[in-house]
Amino acid sequence: MEVKTLKDIDLSKNPVIGQMGLYNHEQILFCNDNATGLKAIIAIHNTVLGPSLGGTRMWNYNNEMEALNDVLRLSRGMTYKSSVAGLNLGGGKAVIIGDPKKIKNEALLRRFGKFVDSLGGKYITAEDVAMTSHDMEVIHMETDYVSGLPENMGGSGNPSPVTAYGVYVSMKASAKETWGSDSLSGKKVLVQGIGHVGEVLVEHLSKEGAKVYIHDISEERLKAVAAKYKAEVVSPDTMFDLDIDVYAPCALGATVNDDTLAKLKCKIICGAANNQLAEEQKHGELVGKKGILYAPDYVVNAGGIINVYYELEGYNRERALAHAEKIYATTSNIFQLAKKEGIPTYMAANRLGEQRIEAIAKINAIY
Repeated sequence: MEVKTLKDIDLSKNPVIGQMGLYNHEQILFCNDNATGLKAIIAIHNTVLGPSLGGTRMWNYNNEMEALNDVLRLSRGMTYKSSVAGLNLGGGKAVIIGDPKKIKNEALLRRFGKFVDSLGGKYITAEDVAMTSHDMEVIHMETDYVSGLPENMGGSGNPSPVTAYGVYVSMKASAKETWGSDSLSGKKVLVQGIGHVGEVLVEHLSKEGAKVYIHDISEERLKAVAAKYKAEVVSPDTMFDLDIDVYAPCALGATVNDDTLAKLKCKIICGAANNQLAEEQKHGELVGKKGILYAPDYVVNAGGIINVYYELEGYNRERALAHAEKIYATTSNIFQLAKKEGIPTYMAANRLGEQRIEAIAKINAIY
């Protein structure tokens, strides 16, 4: 899966298929329905290992190109995530463009479900930002290619506990690599974003005795989580100036960038957010130069995809958690490979994912 560069592709002349060529995406489905107001993009990156699976994100993007760039990066990340986690799944993702508080309704979701169904199983959707298990129920009215359904429908329900557990064990593996012990007791951890995953992560950290700082755009959630777990609320103006041990981004991506890296005082970056590096190559190398150990995001947050994968086989929470436990060893292996090869950790993770895909490609046809 050779990555082309902008020098190879003139995006001014080829803004769509050209972007697909950057990371060798297989297919994009653009979805429009005037009656419901649906505008969505489904991106399928790679199906060598199996059907592409990835959540649907609903966001009020500034423009279509911003949405396209997001869905392409996210779907590529899902390919690597499933591969490194040892799952027989490819990578895909979907975005619905618009403010979920204003336009999300049954008709829009069911129309989206019809578009998912039109792909004939090449893409299986799940919940992501601004989507819920109830939304998956509605989409399921029009297609069987849905995961993350409620437990009373035979699904796995909310995947957040398994995702958060994977982040937690990956953070412990990072601590072991950095300090020689995987104990997080007494460590100062900033959790940025305390949604479903972030809050469960805060719970794990608090139980182990870590000093937890939290930030979120929701004042209501901040107050509730702070009171429940005795976490300290920090403002967006000061959170990157804190003297901390671990930064755990658990909201949207690109928070590891020029501005934040100039301020961050931590030894580890390990969180649940997707696409944490604003520019993968640039910032993936820069974190190492600053003496920060970066746990690649799609390895760290693989608990979610692991959880829904077991739903496809007939859900068993114990099996899902046991598989998520392996994220500790996978994280450690990536650190060892990075040291052995003298490469950034993000590159080591990519290499592991690509090696498995290339090996299986020799015995499998495209799904």
